[in-house]
Amino acid sequence: MEVLLLNFTRDAEEVIEFAGRVCHRSAPGNTAKFIAGLIKMGHESVLEHASATFEITGISRACSHQLVRHRLASFSQESQRYVDMSSQVDYVLPPSVSCNRVAYARMVQALAVCQETYKELRDLGIPKEDARFILPNATPTRLVMTANFRQWRHIISLRCAKQSQWEIQAVCLLILCALCDIAPSVFQDLADMFDMRGCMRGQTDYG
Repeated sequence: MEVLLLNFTRDAEEVIEFAGRVCHRSAPGNTAKFIAGLIKMGHESVLEHASATFEITGISRACSHQLVRHRLASFSQESQRYVDMSSQVDYVLPPSVSCNRVAYARMVQALAVCQETYKELRDLGIPKEDARFILPNATPTRLVMTANFRQWRHIISLRCAKQSQWEIQAVCLLILCALCDIAPSVFQDLADMFDMRGCMRGQTDYG
C-alpha cells in the first residue's frame, strides 16, 4: 500500500482564513486560532475552498469499493475492463488470514485458481471486461482521489475510527498524516483523536 500526495491547494490555510473572514467581516489575525474557531463552531463550509489529490496504490478492490462510496470526492481508478490482469501475481490478504497458516494456504490456493481461470478465459478469446468477473476482491488496484478539505475531514472521521475496516483505516491514517503536514490548523484535531503511530510525519512527497 502506498499513498502519494499529488497536488494540494497552496497556502490553503490562508485561503480558508480569508474566506472565513469575508463571512465575518473581520480583520486578519492568528490564522491557526481563527480556523480552529471556525471548526469548533461547525462553520466548515469555508474548508471547501481547499483540496488535496492523492494517488493510492496497492489497496484491494474491497477497500476501493468503500472509498468510492464517498460521492463528494472525485476518483479515477485503474480499469479491469481495459487492463489485462493476466500477469497479476500479488494479492492483498487480511492480517487475520496471513497469520493463520491453514487459512493462508487455502486462500492462496483459491487465488491461484482464480488467476489461472482468468488466463484461460483470455486465451479462449473472452474479452477483458468479461474475464474480470472471476477476479476476487483481493485484487490490488490503483486510483487517484481528490476531495476538498471539508470532505477529507468527513472521510477521515469515519474511516480512521477503530470500528472501520483495517485496510481503509490504514489508508486514511496515511492521508491524515500528509494533510496534517500541509494544513495542521485544519487537521491536527483529527490527528489528536486517532492513533498516528506508524505514520512517517514529515516524509510526504509533495511532487
